[in-house]
Amino acid sequence: MKQRRKNLLRFAQKIDCDTLVAFEPENLYYLTGFWGEAIGLLEKNGKTTIIAPELEVGRAKAESQDCNVITAERGIGLVSSLVSKIKKNQVCTDCQNYSVMTSLKKSIPKIKSSTEPFYSSRVIKDEKEISILKKGSKIIDEMFEICVTKMKVGQKESDLQAILMSYAINHQMFDTGYKSTLNPLIIAGGPNGALPHAQVTERKFKKGDLVVVDLTLRYKGYVSDATRTFAMGKISPLANQTYEIVKESQKLGLKKVKPNVACKNIDLVCRKYIEDQNFGKYFIHSTGHGIGLEVHELPTISYKNDVKLEKNMAITIEPGIYIENKFGIRIEDSLIVKDKPIVMHKFTKELVTI
Repeated sequence: MKQRRKNLLRFAQKIDCDTLVAFEPENLYYLTGFWGEAIGLLEKNGKTTIIAPELEVGRAKAESQDCNVITAERGIGLVSSLVSKIKKNQVCTDCQNYSVMTSLKKSIPKIKSSTEPFYSSRVIKDEKEISILKKGSKIIDEMFEICVTKMKVGQKESDLQAILMSYAINHQMFDTGYKSTLNPLIIAGGPNGALPHAQVTERKFKKGDLVVVDLTLRYKGYVSDATRTFAMGKISPLANQTYEIVKESQKLGLKKVKPNVACKNIDLVCRKYIEDQNFGKYFIHSTGHGIGLEVHELPTISYKNDVKLEKNMAITIEPGIYIENKFGIRIEDSLIVKDKPIVMHKFTKELVTI
């Protein structure tokens, strides 16, 4: 935790700030070890304070590391307590609330809104974070094994989701709370698979379906993310051909991952292979993204991104092909960037036929 705080202050100093204030729960957790309704304060001497309403104080004291915990009235009381401590500081905050920022600016002239110090620090994972991500990935692999034994023709997408989420919750894996979906998982059979972010429906699996199973779940705060595509019995020659193209594209992307390689070069190697097979127009998203305390973090593995990978970044590689009204195919792994990258998912990428 001490090293995290040093890193946060170092990145804050790059934008002429000496104090950091975290409103977002992910940043509060990264700074303090406590995930809840509170404000986190990191001062230039490393002193860390949590300002919390009374209903959160007990948990904040129990879960945080090396923090002073202050009780304040919920809402504006938290902000007032914050202001009293840092009026004269050069403050950076992740606060995105317009009315709160307007209030803060009246009392703290040298305050700026920026997530940069938080994301810049979080992009490189420490050994504890990597260990948590590995464990979460192992549980996801176990859930893919459940798919092999529990999926069947006539089963609803929602029924499979219920089976998988029961296992996940029993193993301390939870919904990410991702705002752009109403479901914890993506389970998309047949034509539904052509929607990369399909909602889980009551549609039943049919013979000849391809089923996209994207498992994005949180373990001890950190998001692990992997996708496999299964076949329900015999599938069409086109579906077989397309699956092999996606598999080879992903393999090429994984091989490209190393420190100092530009993110765009990984995307381009995956994209070029799919384009060379005349399926380029069906690959409709970037090749991957960073993972951590949020589903999508830095860096973006996109042909637009010149940023170079660094050791201990956590990213996904997930090319896909989506043919409207027919099927979708995506194969995704989470990995840790090393000279020899650590691919955290061991479940097979050969096509599994149910």
